Amino acid sequence: MPSFYFEDFKVGEVQGLASRQISESEMIEFAKQFDPQPFHIDPEAARKSMYGGIIASGWHTCAISMRMMCDTYLLDAASLGSPGVDEIRWLKPVRGGDTLRGERLTLAVRPSQKKPDRGTVTSEWRVYNQRDELVMTMRGMGMFLRRPT
Repeated sequence: MPSFYFEDFKVGEVQGLASRQISESEMIEFAKQFDPQPFHIDPEAARKSMYGGIIASGWHTCAISMRMMCDTYLLDAASLGSPGVDEIRWLKPVRGGDTLRGERLTLAVRPSQKKPDRGTVTSEWRVYNQRDELVMTMRGMGMFLRRPT
């Protein structure tokens, strides 16, 4: 039985997410597969770029955020997946050795009009580095079953 259902999400609630340290080698490995821009995979090119060194792909930061969500609440929730993400902002570069932590802010909860056994939760996820600098925000929705009666 899941621990988290639709009814457990309250507008205005902030939930801390698990944290994760990211290494330069894992950033390069991810980018080589999915975002092979020079400032993500080539130390010399990255050094000469406006970033002054290797930075994580924003998509890697999203993937790490997803893992933090899973580790904190999604794997123990009556989750039905997501109809999508509305907005992603990469605000500061993520670098090797950074420790990322996140939080989820519940923006809206809406019971389904057509399927009474579920509802949609709209959230904003915020990701910070070890200096408490906001590095990414993401807004999106998750679908969750309602608690069985």
